[in-house]
Amino acid sequence: MAQDYLRLLGMAFHAYHGLQQEEIENGQRFEVDVELHFDAAPAGRSDRISDTIDVREIYALVRRVVMERRFFLIEAVAEHIAAEILERFPAGGVLVRVRKPFAPLGGLANGSEIEIIRHRREAESSPPRP
Repeated sequence: MAQDYLRLLGMAFHAYHGLQQEEIENGQRFEVDVELHFDAAPAGRSDRISDTIDVREIYALVRRVVMERRFFLIEAVAEHIAAEILERFPAGGVLVRVRKPFAPLGGLANGSEIEIIRHRREAESSPPRP
């Protein structure tokens, strides 16, 4: 099986995740990158959207997780995105990056970022989510 990569980069949302009250009340910018590992050869041969992973559906999933749920940690945001992608799409693995460009760190910085990598076998053996 080919190991191909489908990437959605720089998805940006104004959401309300964080530990500090002002983050929860006022929200801030969150950026998400997603990379799915899958076999793109069937779509490359057929040129049919039905033979691949529709990036519009991935974007909608990410948007829903980031905008409609509330988390204290960007680690939890990333974990839920990865789990839902592996649950819904035929990807063997997924890399998820979640950034807070304006994270309240107490000093000057370019924000904070978490990057996680999850594989289908991990998703299948993980306990059910609440």
